[in-house]
Amino acid sequence: MSTVRSVNLGASRPNPAKSGGAAGTVTTGIAKRPVDHPVPVRAPGPKGTGGSGLVGDHVGDRRHHGGDDQAVYAYAREDLDAWEGELGRALADGCFGENLTTAGVDVTGAVLGERWHVGDGGPVLEVSCPRVPCRTFSLHLGEERWVPRFTAARVPGAYLRVLEPGTVRAGARVEVRDVPAHGVTVGTAFAAITTSPDLLPLLLDVPTWPLDERADVERRVGASWR
Repeated sequence: MSTVRSVNLGASRPNPAKSGGAAGTVTTGIAKRPVDHPVPVRAPGPKGTGGSGLVGDHVGDRRHHGGDDQAVYAYAREDLDAWEGELGRALADGCFGENLTTAGVDVTGAVLGERWHVGDGGPVLEVSCPRVPCRTFSLHLGEERWVPRFTAARVPGAYLRVLEPGTVRAGARVEVRDVPAHGVTVGTAFAAITTSPDLLPLLLDVPTWPLDERADVERRVGASWR
């Protein structure tokens, strides 16, 4: 059965990616911890003003993170387990900055635009796009050359938008519905925008691809055809 293994929230902390005088003034919520209570989930608003879709979860850099298309971040426990073997260390739920640690959900194989019905009366979430690693993630995890290693593995986790609000808690069932026929998965999209630009044209056939990223895809596709 596919479930939410844990719901994870991040408190405001200084961002390790900011050095010098800015270190104490720029914050991040990447260090997330599981909570044992139900959490309201709703659409947070556009990127730049909207933060996390989970009430009580902090997003520091709202220019690049959060907002409706990145309202919820999900990562599979099975992928965390694989990383434990790779890194030789324990990885707790939430340590990748994910809001939802899932069990039995093929997050990498999720089709962009498919919908997750979470629990009875819980939120309806739509798979939006893959997570792209950044320096904050690297410094938070403390692994050398983490960004290229994470990129090469092609298990990025998925951002989701909130179509219907609700409350989520650990143990809630995840039911996947309305899978689009285009078949472009989170893993394929991640490869397209990172290491395999020949796959970029596939994203132009995804109607739910975030609008603020579509122009960049169109530019890159157009440049490759010149």
